[in-house]
Amino acid sequence: MDRYLSAAAASAICAEPDAGYSEPRFLEFFAGSGLVAEGLDGIFRAVWANDICAKKAQVYAANHDASHFRLGSIEQVCGADLPNAELSWASFPCQDLSLAGPSGGIHAERSGLVWHWLRTMDEMRIRPAVLVAENVAGLVSAKDGAHYRELHVALASRGYRVGALMLDAIHWTPQSRPRIFVVAFDKAHAIPPHLVDAAPNWAHSDALIRASQNLADCIWWRLPPPSGGASKLSDIVESDAPFPDAETEARNIALISPRHRQIIDSMPPQMSLTAPGYRRTRDGKQVLELRFDNVAGCLRTPEGGSSRQLLVMRQRGQLRARLLTAREAARLMGAPDSYRLPASYNDAYRAMGDAVAVPVARHLGRHLLAPLVRAAHG
Repeated sequence: MDRYLSAAAASAICAEPDAGYSEPRFLEFFAGSGLVAEGLDGIFRAVWANDICAKKAQVYAANHDASHFRLGSIEQVCGADLPNAELSWASFPCQDLSLAGPSGGIHAERSGLVWHWLRTMDEMRIRPAVLVAENVAGLVSAKDGAHYRELHVALASRGYRVGALMLDAIHWTPQSRPRIFVVAFDKAHAIPPHLVDAAPNWAHSDALIRASQNLADCIWWRLPPPSGGASKLSDIVESDAPFPDAETEARNIALISPRHRQIIDSMPPQMSLTAPGYRRTRDGKQVLELRFDNVAGCLRTPEGGSSRQLLVMRQRGQLRARLLTAREAARLMGAPDSYRLPASYNDAYRAMGDAVAVPVARHLGRHLLAPLVRAAHG
């Protein structure tokens, strides 16, 4: 007997809701600080989550039901032990795919953990009808898309139709944060026509389109564009946040690149300003490079001073500078102010900088993942 149930039998079992619950279930690998769970809340019900970082696990537990959280390496997870679920989500490590890093590739030590996720799916008696793998844009742009194509083929070989989307948090929050979401759907089920486009659309970048060329079982998923406009960076700033000591503040202001300082000096003295920036090394010198579109740069983990985002503001005609606060970082990720953060600045910044923006997960869950689950188990 085949170790996997027939599509009909699997659908019947997975469709059985637990008493008192109506949301379909999901498994979350590399769950981190729980922002995907926050975004999918009310759409899916988390029944199992895993991460290797104890500090992120504490943030998850502070904001969600921790009874289903398993702390430890995915290498030790056995798919046969997982509960039945309709969706499996994996925001696998990005370090080896990021264009800012060494780009070791999808088989390197950290990003290569995605293959353990697929191993656990192979070990499940009933594999979820919908799989999601999330990562940085380098997944489709590095090595001319070779890393993405390898993942696509691996999913297709397991009986899924596969399509990727490039969703940028800038459509929902004042942060430039493009991310790739690979969505796979069991070929045993028909895809509702309204979820598929005949050609690429707003959610498909040029790099993604190139990486997807000539791939079997490839789909152009259709998502409605986000409605309404994103807030501005100046809207989410904590007005009472403290500034550093005068010496540190003066040193940060002195780092502003000459070109950007010229832009600031050309503005009317009383004109409001909220300009985020990162420290960069240019021609052997450290400078602070700003952006002036009222949008933050992509949050990172605070491994070094250059990874922490600074805010340069003009207050009552005076130029001020300070680090982005932990709560501001959470707001940039779309987390509500009620979301509990670690007391340590670095721990809180890391919990937010290494996560998925809440409204992006919510939009994807509501408009694509939930309809796919209904098509498979409705």
